[in-house]
Amino acid sequence: MSKLAARITKLDPDRQQPLYRQIQVVIRDAVADRTLRPDDALPAERELAADFGVSRITIRKAIEGLVKEGVLDTHHGSGTFIRSRVEKNFAQLTSFSEEMSARGLTASSRWISRSEGTVSPEESLTLRASPGTKVYRFSRVRLADDAPMAIEYATVLASCLASLDAVDKSLYAALCDTDNQPVRALQRLSALLLNEEQAALLGAIAGDAGLLVERVAFNESGTAIEFTQSYYRGDTFDFVAELSTD
Repeated sequence: MSKLAARITKLDPDRQQPLYRQIQVVIRDAVADRTLRPDDALPAERELAADFGVSRITIRKAIEGLVKEGVLDTHHGSGTFIRSRVEKNFAQLTSFSEEMSARGLTASSRWISRSEGTVSPEESLTLRASPGTKVYRFSRVRLADDAPMAIEYATVLASCLASLDAVDKSLYAALCDTDNQPVRALQRLSALLLNEEQAALLGAIAGDAGLLVERVAFNESGTAIEFTQSYYRGDTFDFVAELSTD
């Protein structure tokens, strides 16, 4: 019996949720709690069908849906694997820690520096803050399961944090502690080539493809409280956004 089937007693055909969606829930949960890890192979369709007591068509439909979501990858002739690239929803406001946890990865940071000062001319314009406004600056490498994923340079209004040392694992958790949880943000995505310093921090090679995400986040009162520039390795992240005509 596979690790997936061992997580449940029986699928319920009488539930309003179709069987293939129940299977998808099991797989997502297994990824989230790290029963299944990036690059782990799923059992063959025949084995999963036997374990779950469903047809191979149902298993195939569940897998196809998870491939579209970015949870799984299929390799012709090799099988189906837990996706190792991270798919970031560009239209959803979440912290790095939340994004990694949702994919069954443990987020951590390697600090480069933290300091306090006043807004630079660029930060003053971006944050709509008066010259002389006090800010905290945080520079760190963000890791998932100890692998470098991004370099993050964040500038935050000092009035929105308890202290410079309030940020431990998650900046947004620290902001939430002072009732300054970001509720809206403007983001811009740019392609670039990593320079030597960026490549060294990310475990890449100078000249490798990278992505820069610039974010200005606002709290519930509409105040711009955070300006962050994050540099990602181009071979580890996919950015997606759901679009509609509404």
